[in-house]
Amino acid sequence: MRKLLKKFSNRLVIFGLLLLIQLGWFLIFLTRLASYSTGVSVLFTLLSLAAVLWILNRDENPAYKMSWIILILVFPLLGGFFYLIVGNKQPSKGMRRKLEAEEQRTKGELRQEPEVLEEAGSLDGRVAGQFRYVSEKAGYPVYKNTRASYYPLGEDLFADLLKELEKAEHFIFMEYFIVEDGKMWGSILPILERKAKEGLDVRFMYDDLGSVSLLPTGYDRQLEAKGIRCIAFNPFIPFLSLVMNNRDHRKITVIDGHTAFSGGINLADEYINEKNRFGHWKDTGFRLKGEAVWNYTVMFLQMWNAFRPEDSSYKDFAPFVYHPEPFASDGYVQPYGDSPLDEEIVAENVYLNILNQARDYVYIYTPYLIIDQEMTTALCLAAKRGVDVRIVTPGIPDKKVIFQLTRSYYPPLLKAGVRIYEYSPGFLHAKSYVCDDETAVVGTINMDYRSLYLHFECGTCFYRNELVMDVKRDCLATMEKSREISLKDTRQGVFGNLFCAVLRVFAPLL
Repeated sequence: MRKLLKKFSNRLVIFGLLLLIQLGWFLIFLTRLASYSTGVSVLFTLLSLAAVLWILNRDENPAYKMSWIILILVFPLLGGFFYLIVGNKQPSKGMRRKLEAEEQRTKGELRQEPEVLEEAGSLDGRVAGQFRYVSEKAGYPVYKNTRASYYPLGEDLFADLLKELEKAEHFIFMEYFIVEDGKMWGSILPILERKAKEGLDVRFMYDDLGSVSLLPTGYDRQLEAKGIRCIAFNPFIPFLSLVMNNRDHRKITVIDGHTAFSGGINLADEYINEKNRFGHWKDTGFRLKGEAVWNYTVMFLQMWNAFRPEDSSYKDFAPFVYHPEPFASDGYVQPYGDSPLDEEIVAENVYLNILNQARDYVYIYTPYLIIDQEMTTALCLAAKRGVDVRIVTPGIPDKKVIFQLTRSYYPPLLKAGVRIYEYSPGFLHAKSYVCDDETAVVGTINMDYRSLYLHFECGTCFYRNELVMDVKRDCLATMEKSREISLKDTRQGVFGNLFCAVLRVFAPLL
């Protein structure tokens, strides 16, 4: 297995080198061609100008547009051409057509109960507005009759996940960004295989690029041979897949329609601290039991049926089908997905709404802090009006350049009064917000451009739920293990600041 992975990784390196050589040759060819002909040079200039005007006219994030415009101005010969190849952040037409068709076909599967919104509104009109926004714009209702359990570490979630998988009697749906052979996946796979042989409907989706160097080629077919129906999302095709922007970054398990797991935890050993990559791996997740699981079930089935149509209706997978008894209730729970298919940046808007409505505090976990001007303004404004805003990021990075880029966003936040901590024991991969002892969001959504604009993501908003205080306690305990950052810690010298400035310009493209 290791030899196969090494061989595949070597092939990727060779492919990258060949691609760079090809691009270098192409650049030299175009440069020489332009130097020999004024007409050709003028043509290239006009094409670059047209590309800039096209970008300016698009309804996209200003930082994203600025990055491309600078790239085109710096490389007028190749910038416009490169934008045509990889600049479109929307999914391919084929992917868009399939997903939109399935979402339209099953639009009636999720319905908001008006009395739940009215009840929430009687408690707090601002929160009801948030729930209404997600329900109407993203299509995911808010529920009562759901209980949640919070896991401050991946190994805690893993233990309960194995127990719940063993209890499954009818179906198991799983959707993950990363899967890697090891103790974690090696414990889950035999259960899935055994349950499939028992006649359960077992389906598994993984992101092909997310696991490209971790799984053997054609792994989906291997799982199919074991009776586990499988989809490798957006397959990676060397030499042909030049644009691989839109990844399935979700982490979802649904069992028998009434139990779900999600959070930041993938199916690899570092997530449960069985493998030490960057010190102690701090991740979080949660389990739902109740009506709100339906949002995750529909989210999974829409993705599945878009690429493998087989369910004429989803009603056989609803929460009460295999759990006729009433569910216990604890506050309000609203799982939601975010998709690059539409122009609605649901995930970022949920975060912005929490910051804008906060009264006392907002504590944030994020492994990457690569934020646009809207998010920077919201964080700074909340701190300036007296809200205790604290952000926890990794102490040991998984990607050194991205870590340096993350740190470049610290100074304006620190000057505004935001407190920033770096998790000293290792890498923090958790993604969460907790606010005013009432609201929390836990999910897969990083505070970076890829999560907020390019990937398929999911999160859950909790209001007046016991889990909210669990998240708060975990944040405070984590801050005690972390190092608080001051302005002097962000000084990097002239060359360091220059390098960060360049990184900031192209941050939306990373």
